[in-house]
Amino acid sequence: MVADNLPPPAQVVQLMKSKNIQNIRLFNPNPDALNALRGSGIQVILGVVNLDLINLASSPAAAASWVQTNVAPYAADITFRCIAAGNEIPIPSDLSGYLIPAMHNLKAALNAANFKIPVSTAGYGLWLDNTYPPSATTWNNSAAPVTGQIAQFLQNYSYPMLVNAYPFFAYSGNPKEIRLDYALGNATEVVVHDGDLGYKNLLDAMVDGWYAALEKSGGPNVEVIVSETGWPSAGADIATMAYAQTHNNLVVSRVHAGKGTPKRPISAVDIYLFAMFNEDQKPAGTEQNFGLFHPDMSAVYHIDW
Repeated sequence: MVADNLPPPAQVVQLMKSKNIQNIRLFNPNPDALNALRGSGIQVILGVVNLDLINLASSPAAAASWVQTNVAPYAADITFRCIAAGNEIPIPSDLSGYLIPAMHNLKAALNAANFKIPVSTAGYGLWLDNTYPPSATTWNNSAAPVTGQIAQFLQNYSYPMLVNAYPFFAYSGNPKEIRLDYALGNATEVVVHDGDLGYKNLLDAMVDGWYAALEKSGGPNVEVIVSETGWPSAGADIATMAYAQTHNNLVVSRVHAGKGTPKRPISAVDIYLFAMFNEDQKPAGTEQNFGLFHPDMSAVYHIDW
């Protein structure tokens, strides 16, 4: 939504329904978007803005108010997949100390209101270390005191871990050691061997790395949801229409197939593509070009929905 030329939420919901898009993530509890989603059958991951974590962590009453404002009015008409308490919080940072208390307070507020909605947070690659091969992945030493608590919180309540995982950024940062077809997801043979497991695409390896880190810190049964992935269609040499179409169509087809990862082959991975629209108020370059649709709702490229 970081744009000044987007269509009204009601039109966006109709566009989603026409493409059989059944899940969406909102980064903040935008009331216009939530009202448009009422009765649509579209399941929602609802985000808490990062700076709001301070207030939510410090005050159970603030968490109760957040739930009464942003969940309660819509809960009869929208299925909430989970609440994402913050997005890519750097650990350690001024905000990271508020993350766990905010998650606990939100859970308590949801329980008190009789809403059975999981609470999670969206993590990213800087929380991890030793990511090659996937089974070696651990938490970054400086992040581990907090990420370990996140893993145990999610394990205790059977809540999912949200993960932002971008093969595009991994490849763009290390093109000499990462094969393009492996990053795009269309390699035809195993590229990375990890014990008895073989990886043909980087997204699988990233997800299994998160599983490995969670297992090592008390979260062996935590489900990983890819809350963001995608490939930009312009703004850099490797950000082409063809590459974006290849990567994102492979993501869509694997979701439709209910495909797991080499480590968890029978556990289908939920994946959210970033983003619905190109956003003209993002920084110039690739950041403006992750959209699947133009603001006029025409497709940037063909997706086999």
